[in-house]
Amino acid sequence: MIAPQENASLRQYNSFGLDVNAEYFAAFSKLDDLRELLEWRKRKKLDLLLLGGGSNVLFKGDKSGLVLRNELMGINLVGEDARSYVLESGAGVVWHDLVMHCVKENMAGLENLSLIPGSVGASPMQNIGAYGVEIEQVFEYLDALHLESGEVHRFSHADCQFGYRESVFKRTLKGEYCIVKVAFRLQKEASLKTSYGAIQEELERLGGELNIAKVSQAVINIRQSKLPDPKLIGNAGSFFKNPVVSMEEYAQIKENHPNLVAYPSGEGMKLAAGWLIDQAGWKGHDRGAYGVHDKQALVLVNRGGATGEKLFALSADIIADIEQKFGVRLEREVNMID
Repeated sequence: MIAPQENASLRQYNSFGLDVNAEYFAAFSKLDDLRELLEWRKRKKLDLLLLGGGSNVLFKGDKSGLVLRNELMGINLVGEDARSYVLESGAGVVWHDLVMHCVKENMAGLENLSLIPGSVGASPMQNIGAYGVEIEQVFEYLDALHLESGEVHRFSHADCQFGYRESVFKRTLKGEYCIVKVAFRLQKEASLKTSYGAIQEELERLGGELNIAKVSQAVINIRQSKLPDPKLIGNAGSFFKNPVVSMEEYAQIKENHPNLVAYPSGEGMKLAAGWLIDQAGWKGHDRGAYGVHDKQALVLVNRGGATGEKLFALSADIIADIEQKFGVRLEREVNMID
């Protein structure tokens, strides 16, 4: 069995770059290793935290118990018909690496999700999305190992109960499974989505043939212009969800704020959380070692030496201020780890 490290630094395993330690830490790249580590944890009666890319977590302090990092690799074509491919990926694969593989092989569907940080395993758990595309639109199935029995179960699209940045793995099955493999249905004939955000403008600037590679590059350019590189400035990307309100609430807010940025969502409207935070004066907010990014108000940053508790307190201040000014309560998209 892989011997877990004691009092191990997690600084390189969380994109905020927070200097926190795990009581025990191990990485696994085989299912048998995962099963053995889970049995070891049972004998020790330790709490468990499963970690992927560490790009959507905020450690509020050191983590007791056992932290396991998922490093299950592999990208394989497992199905094909006249219109589509079914592609399987290990949960530990870097998400952007999978997207680039699909672009290279001309498998359409993931190009709008280029440069999203994190691992493949987190993608269905969070139902990640950007620029008009969400994982549930290309999701086929996933395999997940039950933490108690060690058995691997397959989950269909319906089983996952996807919602906005939500799935069954964040609700009723939270803490019960480890996602080990995810399969996507990708198209041979691309149906390009270019109307969301600044994609069309960037595509016009790039020029040339319109294809999934060009859309991917446009998304990469936009994200790099707005979002800080976690390797240079600690961050977890968008810290808050875009709130969804009823049409009545939307009309009331828009009456007071005519320039409100919002998009249709079901029977209501999805408000741009970044716009709300920016309008409230938080963009570029500076508290020394940490603050709000000066180009994207959705992003909290650790410039070096911040703690998770301080970043959490900053997010709480923003939530309270937005509720007071707009009557809308923001929710954190990043997962809080106590």
